[in-house]
Amino acid sequence: MILLGTLANVAAILVGGCIGLLIKKGVPQRLADTIMGGVALCVLLIGIQGALGSDNTLLVILSVVLGGALGTLLDLNGKLERLGDFAQRKFAKDSDTFAQGFVSASILFCVGAMAVVGSLESGLKNDHATLLAKSLLDGITSVILASSLGAGVLLSALPILLYQGGITLLAGVLAPVLGTAVVAEMSAVGSLLIVMIGLNMLKLTELKIADYLPAIFLPLLLIRFF
Repeated sequence: MILLGTLANVAAILVGGCIGLLIKKGVPQRLADTIMGGVALCVLLIGIQGALGSDNTLLVILSVVLGGALGTLLDLNGKLERLGDFAQRKFAKDSDTFAQGFVSASILFCVGAMAVVGSLESGLKNDHATLLAKSLLDGITSVILASSLGAGVLLSALPILLYQGGITLLAGVLAPVLGTAVVAEMSAVGSLLIVMIGLNMLKLTELKIADYLPAIFLPLLLIRFF
């Protein structure tokens, strides 16, 4: 089954998120705030480590600046937040972090080399090992995120299904374009977005992270000029 890896990833996020919600119900607010701070620091660490994997700093800078400008013009953050708010009104009226959980988890789970490379392997070779390993990591992460940010984390399973599933189904077309160098720079740019998530979780900034989403894909276009 060509989408086995992606479906396993979706299932892991949903199961992990549900476990996180059960944990959250029995956690006092003071302890929840402490956990949130710890999670934010770990997210920062993940983002910094990934960003340091770039071999072309100028390409990353241009991608982030141009991608942020494009996302702002398209109001991507506003659209995602409205989607999150709509889902919150339907499923979690008592949550004030639903949209943040949805946006943060979606970006955290979608960016990175494992999502791209694993999806290509699933589509080209029917090899799901990378995505299955990613599923385990995402499942554990979703427990932690859901215990801090709530039910919005579960909704992030939808972007994972569309993103990884799309790459898997189009692997034959995308493989020649998504070379090792391109994937490395895409991962580095995406990791900077993860750093933004950590800063927002610590309440140090109020960056509109989704506006920077086009930056992840700009290395595909810009790398030929470097």
